[in-house]
Amino acid sequence: MWRCALPPLLRYPTVDELGARAAALVARRPADARLRRVGTSRAGTPLWLLSVGHGRRQALVVAGPHANEPVGGATVLRLAERVLADPRLRDGADATWNLLLCLDPDGSRRNQAWLSGPYTLGRYFRHFFRPGFLEQPEWLPEGADGVTLPETRALLDLQDELRPFFQCSLHGVDVGGAFVELTRELPGLAQRVAHTAARLGIPRELGPYDTLYWPALGPAVYRIPPPHRGDLAAAITEAAVESTWFHPHRHGTVTAVVEAPMWGVAAVEDATRPADADAVLRSVSHTLRHDTRVLEGILGRVRPGLGTAPDAARLLAPVDDYLLVGPGLADSWDPDLRDSGSRPLPSLGTARLMSLRLAGRRVALRTAGLLHQLVTGSGHDPREALPELDRLIDGWCADYREGCGARWIPVARQVEYQARVVIAAFELAGRYAPVGSPSGETGWSPQAALPMHRE
Repeated sequence: MWRCALPPLLRYPTVDELGARAAALVARRPADARLRRVGTSRAGTPLWLLSVGHGRRQALVVAGPHANEPVGGATVLRLAERVLADPRLRDGADATWNLLLCLDPDGSRRNQAWLSGPYTLGRYFRHFFRPGFLEQPEWLPEGADGVTLPETRALLDLQDELRPFFQCSLHGVDVGGAFVELTRELPGLAQRVAHTAARLGIPRELGPYDTLYWPALGPAVYRIPPPHRGDLAAAITEAAVESTWFHPHRHGTVTAVVEAPMWGVAAVEDATRPADADAVLRSVSHTLRHDTRVLEGILGRVRPGLGTAPDAARLLAPVDDYLLVGPGLADSWDPDLRDSGSRPLPSLGTARLMSLRLAGRRVALRTAGLLHQLVTGSGHDPREALPELDRLIDGWCADYREGCGARWIPVARQVEYQARVVIAAFELAGRYAPVGSPSGETGWSPQAALPMHRE
């Protein structure tokens, strides 16, 4: 059996390292692996596709759709090694694995200040970057025909070229637990996720905030609803717009979104019932509302001194998005604002309440980290915002560690978990999702959902 000569990844690879390691794999196994450029980013960075095997059935795995989630890049390299080492995953399955090394390389480069470690919450959030919602390449807010991002167009073209029976999008949860989202049920996946997570000591998230209203297909496995019309907060937090997850649905593709946590929190899989769920909700919603007001005040002080540099605009876009979404999320969770016209919350156990607490804190920390970069990058701080931002970031990170019990999960374990779950989903998709079968499901249409900026 062939074994890969590449050293194991103990840290996240950079965009350049991904390309170099993929090229080394191809050089060692040119008969079974090949590398081709399938597009170019806005900044001119190549989008590389590593293909392994020569089977008729196409599998597509997309890494790096979110700039701050680097685990997927390491996972596709691990998958390539596994598929090359195990003929059952390629020849025996009559499959070709197509591994997109990074969908958003430009955004990923902006996270390089924390990629090599040391991995601390403070370092991560102070160097965190993720573009504004309308610049994230998996979303299709104007529908497939209205795509302007070259990264998105490259992925859509690749989906239409391959017509994969199975697609997987690799994501990372900064603080929380592991879970999987599916466009079509794969019976047995929840059990395999549970087994893998238990073996590797990774908590499963039994109620992620972005699946708050989604049907559960099993513990930590959720069904992605078809795109629908809704308000902006719903579009952002519930994937309510059309996406590249659903674009190949017409080809019979089943898509799995596999989330692996960086810092794990044991309480996200706590199935007990809290003594007073409403009290927890009040605390979470009031905290998010308060934190948003504080951050809005800081932004108001520093914005006039930021100028019109493109870099400032790039950082301001996600800041504005988070400040827009935060109050809406707080209001939707607050039991004191619930009325007969409100969408009822699902059953709220300890796990889901912890997930909401983590989500509210995440919105505030990301915003504070981006503001920190804005002020630092401007070269001056006449409003003395940096000391306040440092105090906020340090305090909120301490709450993650001490209040929520967040613990770092080594990169190798994150990658091993994600790779095992992808292979499990691949095997089940081959069993339950016949190749080329058009979707017979109702309630989904390839037409564009209502664009977010018009809602």
